[in-house]
Amino acid sequence: MNALAPLQRWLSRNAAWAGGLAAPMLVMTVLSMMVLPLPPWLLDTFFTLNIALALVVMMVAAYMQRPLDFSVFPTVLLLTTLLRLSLNVASTRVVLLEGHTGPGAAGAVIEAFGSFLIGGNFAVGFIVFAILVVINFVVITKGSERIAEVSARFTLDAMPGKQMAIDADLNAGLIDEKEAKRRRAEVGEEAEFFGSMDGASKFVRGDAIAGILILIINIIGGFAIGMMQHGLSAGDAANSYILLAVGDALVAQIPSLLISVAAAMVVSRVGKDADLGHQVMNQMFLSPKVMGITAAVLFMLGVVPGMPHTVFLCFAALFAGLAWWCARVQSRPAPPTEAPAPVSDGEATWDDLQPVDLLGLELGYRLIAMVDKTRQGDLLTRIKGVRKKFAQEVGFLPPAVHVRDNLELRPSGYRITLRGVVVGEGEVFPGMFLAIDPSGIGTPLIGTPTTDPAFGLPAHWIEDAQRENAQMAGFTVVDSETVLATHLSHLMQVQAARLLSRTETHDLVEHVTRLAPKLIEEVVPKMISVATFQKVLQLLLEESVHVRDIRTIIESIAEHASATTDPVELARRVRTALAPAIVQQIYGPVKELEVIAIEPGLERLLMQALSGAANGALDPGVAEMLSKSAAEIANRQEEKGVPACLLVPDAIRTAMARLLRRAAPRLQVLAHSEIPETHLIRIGPILGELAA
Repeated sequence: MNALAPLQRWLSRNAAWAGGLAAPMLVMTVLSMMVLPLPPWLLDTFFTLNIALALVVMMVAAYMQRPLDFSVFPTVLLLTTLLRLSLNVASTRVVLLEGHTGPGAAGAVIEAFGSFLIGGNFAVGFIVFAILVVINFVVITKGSERIAEVSARFTLDAMPGKQMAIDADLNAGLIDEKEAKRRRAEVGEEAEFFGSMDGASKFVRGDAIAGILILIINIIGGFAIGMMQHGLSAGDAANSYILLAVGDALVAQIPSLLISVAAAMVVSRVGKDADLGHQVMNQMFLSPKVMGITAAVLFMLGVVPGMPHTVFLCFAALFAGLAWWCARVQSRPAPPTEAPAPVSDGEATWDDLQPVDLLGLELGYRLIAMVDKTRQGDLLTRIKGVRKKFAQEVGFLPPAVHVRDNLELRPSGYRITLRGVVVGEGEVFPGMFLAIDPSGIGTPLIGTPTTDPAFGLPAHWIEDAQRENAQMAGFTVVDSETVLATHLSHLMQVQAARLLSRTETHDLVEHVTRLAPKLIEEVVPKMISVATFQKVLQLLLEESVHVRDIRTIIESIAEHASATTDPVELARRVRTALAPAIVQQIYGPVKELEVIAIEPGLERLLMQALSGAANGALDPGVAEMLSKSAAEIANRQEEKGVPACLLVPDAIRTAMARLLRRAAPRLQVLAHSEIPETHLIRIGPILGELAA
């Protein structure tokens, strides 16, 4: 480690300029070998370097754990192919120019391959070269090319699903934005890598073909030059030129074979937990049953008369010993520090219990493209915007929306769930637009009649060609993503109280602690518990009161918590403190408020029935009449464009709000104490007169 430290420091200091010069130097080297004549000793150097590089590439491919660990392989494949072909050009020049002088004319490496490896017999060398080409071209290259093609296709087809899974994990809060970016980049790099390998495999195939053609050209050219220019006989020309040509071809073909094997190993890798050697050992040679059967078969072959007994019996003994060793290793008890792996017997366990998503969105299969960014789907971006807007308006960060596909839904259907319960569903059509009729225009449109899933308004699904006509007619035209996001946003507003779980309450307390630590420490949990604080906020949210002004809420709780810890009473007093914000949320910045009043006789009846000891003891007939009358007045106010707000005495405000919430969900109920002194009231419709 210490011996390599100076080299590592030198590489780190000089990596910039060395990396900048590497590509130009390689190009110049390749051009030089193609154009300039090289001396034999330099050819030997480059041939040795070529073999060394091929070995390095093959070892890297053998020890990598996943294809992306060697993502530069397609480029390396191109560069090694260029180096090998340029060496072929340089060696061909030397062989044809100096081949008549003897077998050492093209350097010691070619001479060794031509004389030692094939015994100086060019016919044997030609046959060996042909076998290597068949192995390389027909077997290895053809198989790796097909694997690369299929892998590239499958990787590209799987990209949308992988991207959706990453975005779903991000929305569910399982990973952060940094991890999501890393995974998206990895998915993109994987697709690019297999796409590049699909094309780079053609380099290997072309290199094999080029080796055959170069050998044939060298043989023909050597014969012609030896016999016509140097006056050699056919035998002498064959011994000199053909022997050198075959040696040159073998020198180039062996690195080419190594590179082809490396390419096949890269594209055929499966699994990311171990390198190729460990995978082969774990999956092939660590089963005592497999080793024992192999040993038995080899033993039976070894005792057959006429068979080479020694070889078969030796290997039978070797595999039998390996089977005994594997069985002994597997029978050893596990170390005491490690818990034994549980054996699944089909019984249910706690691991089978999956938590229910607090907020979920299920999509039909045709809507998956809406969450696929590669197909310009931006639904996930819209959902992020919905959550951000909700947090800014309502006052707390809602839970992440867990998006998943559901094949049980209609292809274009979706479903919104809250704590596993369906709270909304609808159907949208990607590529089409929803023309909403907000004011009863009634203009006919060419499209499919439907209803806006968020607010129940009449609407039509129209094609893009009808979009401009619908807008000119006064319709509100939105795309499919906006329809779904608006529905989700509306349901989140309506179900805000249920979205505020204990987890979100703790997060809100921590957020306020960072902003005003002294304020929150005095109240929660010293004066009231987190559960009481959560209940107070939920009571406010149930009546659409935003909790953005958390400072006022906490200060009001601190002022009254010493007198009562009842969440209902604390919520009532917090509403009084939030009166200006509540009125502004309902009416906007106006100073004169048109309210709905209760007929005096009915008001006295309600005071007697809903306040004091008789709280909630209202006659069912009166309650039904009151609900119908309130719903009709609220609808009339909305048609006039005026907020529907009922003004009642403080003592019955909570009971009236609970009573009318189901019949008139958009009707706001205010107490007299909740009208700010800066505002004036104007009595509008009278609740009770309509029923009379």
